[in-house]
Formats: sequence, structure tokens, C-alpha cells
Amino acid sequence: MDTNLKRRDYHRYVWKGGERAGAIVLCAGLTIILAYFFYRSFLAVIPLSVIGVLAFIRMGRGRAEKVREELAGQFRECILSVATLLQAGYSVENAFMECRKDMVLMYSDDALICRELSYIKRGLKINIALEELLEDLAVRSSCEEITQFAQIFTLVKRNGGNMAEVIRNSAHQIGRQIELKQEIQMLLGGKKMELMIMKAMPFGILMYIDIGNRGYFDSLYHNLSGAAIMTGCLGVYLGAFLLGEYIMKGITAQMA
Repeated sequence: MDTNLKRRDYHRYVWKGGERAGAIVLCAGLTIILAYFFYRSFLAVIPLSVIGVLAFIRMGRGRAEKVREELAGQFRECILSVATLLQAGYSVENAFMECRKDMVLMYSDDALICRELSYIKRGLKINIALEELLEDLAVRSSCEEITQFAQIFTLVKRNGGNMAEVIRNSAHQIGRQIELKQEIQMLLGGKKMELMIMKAMPFGILMYIDIGNRGYFDSLYHNLSGAAIMTGCLGVYLGAFLLGEYIMKGITAQMA
């Protein structure tokens, strides 16, 4: 879509206020912890900073995913409002422009869906087709629910049909998908907590042994053979960390 509208890319998280600084401090703390437990050397922070940077990127992706989930929920309420306005006699384009008032009352003026509806309104005023605007939102958000609605809307707009009924059915379908995802997250909440405990457990064990037996691990630090062994241990830990995340995502995908 060729337009001068300032559109948000939901694949990238937009850090707010002190969020970025807080995330940087958290990732720096993670790097320092790894340097202490595996090398007992401040100089190890320099090469391990790569892990900190990757953790920061991963954190941003996780937050971007939560934003997309929030957008999907707000979009469902939006198209329910659009369906009501269609029954009141509005055209589909005017319904999308007018439903922003309901979304402002339901959420806030700077809510994600309100911003998107502002983009849609401005796009319609410069003669960009509504289906093109919706397809653009689907591409920028990569939300499965919005993508499905955009595809259905385009087909109905081109081939004709009861637009209000189609939009209402789509809203109910999106609602069921969102509720299913929420139920899956609740069911997996305990497993995720177990995974978090397993991630932290090696550090707890090392700290316990170190406090109870001072100097027990001294032979593993500040020498080449010890550094090689601890580097291997770090690799095993990171591999187990990523494997746990991969398994959890696989379980979530299967349940969905």
C-alpha cells in the first residue's frame, strides 16, 4: 500500500518510557550473573554481552507478541461495533470510521485499535480501499484473527453478501480463538512456572554449595582447563534453556 500514513509495525516492540532502560539493566544483570557463576571474572562480561543482547532482543519479541494479542482482542470489539452500525444503516466504510467513538469509550484514545481506526479513516479520505487497509493491518500485525477477517472481508466485498452477518460471525469466531488461547495459557501456567524454576535451579545449587563449602569450585576458575569446562557447562545450560522453550512452544501449538 503506497501511502504516507505513519503505520506501526507490530513485529517490533515500541519501548515506552523507562521500559528500555529497565530491560537493559535486567539483561546486563543476567550477563553479570553468568560471568560470576561460570568464570568469576568481570572480563567475561565482554564476550557474554552477546547473550545479554540476544536476551534483550528476545524480550522485545515477547512483548511484541503480547501487544499483538492485545490488538486482536480490541479488533474483535471493533468489528462487533461495526456490525451494529451496519444494522443501523451505515455503509461499511462509515461504520469503521464511526466505531472509533465506541472504542475510545471502551479503551482510551491512544489504544492500539483507536490508532488503527484513525489510520483507516485517513486512508479512506485519500481514497484507499477499505479492504486494502485491512490487509495492510493484517500484514503489519501478523495476527491470525485479523488476517482471517481481512481475507473474508475482501471476498464478501467483491462477491457480495450479508456484510453485517459475516462481520458478526467473524467477531464471534475471533472471540472463540482468543478464549481458546487464554485457556491454553492458563493450563500451561503451572508448566511455565516449573520451567522457570528449572532455569534458576542450577544457580541456586551452585550458590548453596559455594556458601557451604568455600573454595570448592576454585579449581574451575582462572585457569584454561577450568574455563574450558565451565564454557562447556554454559553451552549445556543454554542448550537446555532453548530446548525447554522449544518444547513449551510445541505443546502450545499442539493444544491450539
